[in-house]
Amino acid sequence: MLKIVTFLRLLLLAALLGGLLGAAHAREPRSLARVALADLPPEVMQTLLLIRQGGPFPYPRKDGSTFGNFEKRLPLQAHGYYREYTVPTPGSRDRGARRIIAGDGRGGDVANSSEFYYTDDHYRSFRRIRE
Repeated sequence: MLKIVTFLRLLLLAALLGGLLGAAHAREPRSLARVALADLPPEVMQTLLLIRQGGPFPYPRKDGSTFGNFEKRLPLQAHGYYREYTVPTPGSRDRGARRIIAGDGRGGDVANSSEFYYTDDHYRSFRRIRE
């Protein structure tokens, strides 16, 4: 009987550890593809220039706002690390689905950042921009 109880405890412990390890692993983003800036739509370059200049942005209430990374598709960082910016979509009546997400940069200034991600499907997937 003692062997069965010990076995069941070990089995329960293994299941708990497996669940915890699996949950921790699930929080890490998949390996992000990289894309050359030259291979992206020209509006991406225009938006990057606006970010470097500090604006003005086409959607001032949204552009520069905190991107929460709730889906954890970008590398994990403290809340407030990422900022989002609209990449205009020609012919779209609204903001469209295209965005640039910028990392904090030196001193918390995204204009100095070297970490930019592009999504054209409203945060379902990202590619890191190579400038």
